[in-house]
Amino acid sequence: MQSTNTILMVKPSGFRFNEETAVNNHFQIADESQTVAQIQNKAVNEFDSMVSLLQKNGVEVIVIDHDNGAETPDAVFPNNWFSTHQNGDVYLYPMNAINRRLERRLEIFDTIKEKHHLRVSNIIDFTHWEKKNLFLEGTGSMILDRVNCIIYASISKRTSEKLLSEYAKKMNYDVISFKSYHSSSNQSPLIYHTNVMMCLASSFAVICLEAILDQNERQRVMDQLKETEKTIIEITFDQMNNFAGNMLEVQNLNGDQYLVMSSKAYHSLNKSQINQIQQYVQILHSPIDTIETLGGGSARCMMAEIFLPNQD
Repeated sequence: MQSTNTILMVKPSGFRFNEETAVNNHFQIADESQTVAQIQNKAVNEFDSMVSLLQKNGVEVIVIDHDNGAETPDAVFPNNWFSTHQNGDVYLYPMNAINRRLERRLEIFDTIKEKHHLRVSNIIDFTHWEKKNLFLEGTGSMILDRVNCIIYASISKRTSEKLLSEYAKKMNYDVISFKSYHSSSNQSPLIYHTNVMMCLASSFAVICLEAILDQNERQRVMDQLKETEKTIIEITFDQMNNFAGNMLEVQNLNGDQYLVMSSKAYHSLNKSQINQIQQYVQILHSPIDTIETLGGGSARCMMAEIFLPNQD
């Protein structure tokens, strides 16, 4: 399956602007007009509203609350440090920012096993690569086509080509890698995570193709999407900067499919793009402006997909 009906989300109890990640996340914008307490209160309210929206539509949400929130300002983005797979495997990923490494809590998997009766067969740990200053930040760095066994990845400081190759061998996936930029100049910064410029759903892909400046790389991405029969829904730089690439397809327990995004992302789309998406899925959107602005991530980053099988 490409999408799941169960996701894990971490309450942003210690949320704030993270100076460590802002070095190469150019979506982050500091806001000194509010106190940390005000920011955290808004972030928690945004989080609760999004959880409520998902649950109201029948998506199962496992909510985790870190007890040392002050030390983990980006814990609300759990998809970067782990991923789960239908064979029971869990992968742990090497993180660029030192304070983000504190987000890794293996006791979360005990909760998943004991309270939700899901099976964790193996934990495959890539975190030792941090000592060599090499990083691969989960499903932020990699867009997984789980059905066709393909990884789409935009190379950056946080997405090592070497680790991408190691991971693909382990998973027996093919790799489509490229570089994507914040503007039409290759002098502009590299985009830090693939999942802010690309979303892959069961039947379509939302992607900022103009961010892939190399024509051969762009064509390779397009050809692979077409070969796997994905409708390409192209977004602009401006829409990408409104997080229109940071979306995730999920299902409810009845198998109904949704594309989850922020309200900012939704309102950046034009009618034609919305109609294209709605040919395949229903759209769910929630306002998460505080989390987007200070955190530099959006709805997709907030959801770690749980693909683990039920316990026998």
